[in-house]
Amino acid sequence: MTKRTYQRDNLIVHWDSSRCIHSGRCLRGLPEVFDLQARPWVQLEEAESDAVTATIETCPSGALTYERVGGQPEQTPDVPTITPHPNGPLHVRGYVEVRDVTGAVFDAGPRMTLCRCGHSNNQPFCDNSHREAGFKDRARVISPERNDAQHPPPAT
Repeated sequence: MTKRTYQRDNLIVHWDSSRCIHSGRCLRGLPEVFDLQARPWVQLEEAESDAVTATIETCPSGALTYERVGGQPEQTPDVPTITPHPNGPLHVRGYVEVRDVTGAVFDAGPRMTLCRCGHSNNQPFCDNSHREAGFKDRARVISPERNDAQHPPPAT
């Protein structure tokens, strides 16, 4: 697991490789800042802080996070949400703590992707193993029609 911190005058960016699912949103959002060919791969001086933070907030896994110098963390929704991604992970938005069986905080953050296929080698987080495993969710799990579904009668 690699964790790196990048800083400029008013911004601190954290990257946790163990959480990255390689969605590429950072690379497409600000290629001049997030450049896999450069070393270091995060070049904060290449864009305004607000553009960097807006791009980081699109990172579904929470591998990229930030805080403003002075201790102001990333703004998060008051109420966390969990959204199933079709044939993929659960996208969590809002500050959430993941606890182990003893109740201790295992990890926490403003965004994360949780495995729902059961194949991740980075449980409880997604590592994109659902792609190789051919995971397909049942449409009724994530479709609006679920609210209109009729339960089968109980077995007699």
